Amino acid sequence: MTTDIQETTGPVDSTAVMRLLPARPRVLALGEPAHGEQSLLAVRNELFRQLVEQEGYRTIALESDCLAGLLVDDYVTTGEGDLDEVMRRGFSHGWGAFPGNRDLVRWMRGYNEDRPASDRLRFAGIDGPLEITGAASPRQALLGLHDHLAAHVDAELAPCTRDALDRLIGPDDRWTEPAAMMDPARSVGRTAEARELRLLADDLVALLGARAPQLLAESSATDRERARLYGRTATGLLRYHFWMADPGTSRMTWLLGVRDAMMAANLLAAAERGPVLVSAHNSHLQRDLSTMSMWDHPRLEWWSAGALVDAELGAGYAFLPTALGTIRHQGVDTPPSDTVEGMLYALTGDHYLVDAGRLASVLGDARAKARVSPWFGYAPFDPAHLPRTDGIVFVKEAERP
Repeated sequence: MTTDIQETTGPVDSTAVMRLLPARPRVLALGEPAHGEQSLLAVRNELFRQLVEQEGYRTIALESDCLAGLLVDDYVTTGEGDLDEVMRRGFSHGWGAFPGNRDLVRWMRGYNEDRPASDRLRFAGIDGPLEITGAASPRQALLGLHDHLAAHVDAELAPCTRDALDRLIGPDDRWTEPAAMMDPARSVGRTAEARELRLLADDLVALLGARAPQLLAESSATDRERARLYGRTATGLLRYHFWMADPGTSRMTWLLGVRDAMMAANLLAAAERGPVLVSAHNSHLQRDLSTMSMWDHPRLEWWSAGALVDAELGAGYAFLPTALGTIRHQGVDTPPSDTVEGMLYALTGDHYLVDAGRLASVLGDARAKARVSPWFGYAPFDPAHLPRTDGIVFVKEAERP
């Protein structure tokens, strides 16, 4: 069977990727099973470079704060800012410290040098302003949206003043309270002020839509994009905070679902301006139902951003998860031979692209077993996902940083 499996593999390059797909997708997603591994980021960067240069992709999106990502977008499109500062402030989750992400941003900036604005690469963060231990204040998003409208729309049409928003938001540390993730009673998401802010955010977004012809004539495309981003983020953040305050058993399922819905909305918005390459964890991009265990929840289920985008775009969405052989510096050693990773590990080569459909045919009834991870930071590939996967990028060894 090893020879048959070898025949399902090829080089990890743009030509091989496009051969797997009926047409160039509007959103091409490359998942990863663990964050921050330089070997994976290096393979990602080279593949994305080829897809930009040979297939015309013009937005690269990462699993990072969508508002912070505006700093990165400004840097790669115009050179505004200092690279060190952009990497520090333009990424969430600590992703800016990864050398592979720095290499990507530096390359994007170099690619854009001397190119016309219409042909420049864009950057997008697709995640909400969220961390595993909490969520941001809605201040930046709400005030940014209000300011955009105030610059063009008569004040009497606004549902509130800027001062009223500022007063209702109050101190930011009320919203960012770390204890709220474990204790719903510490969240401000269901206070009277938060409930009023949800209504006002909804009206501000509605006003943005209602005045679209005027805003089209009076504001730049970049300003309109950012106003819509502020609107999506404000409503999503306030919804997230609302469910953080929920004492019921559905709380974590709602939080996971809201987060990925925000990711999906940001991806679809980026795709409106042209084809998008996105890199995020496999669980955020897969078509199948996502699951995880967390704290006292043995099994949580939600639909990922990829599943939501796939439901919207159909053949316009493609998903290539990355599977990994070893991360020895994290205790992830040679995979068992009866897992997908083990079968691919036995082949020659450091990394390669696998035709998932052909691999499923080769395996037939000899179903692979699911690999069990000894490290919480690594999620093995689920062989049950093969039928809804367009291809697999396999990397044999994650080298020690």
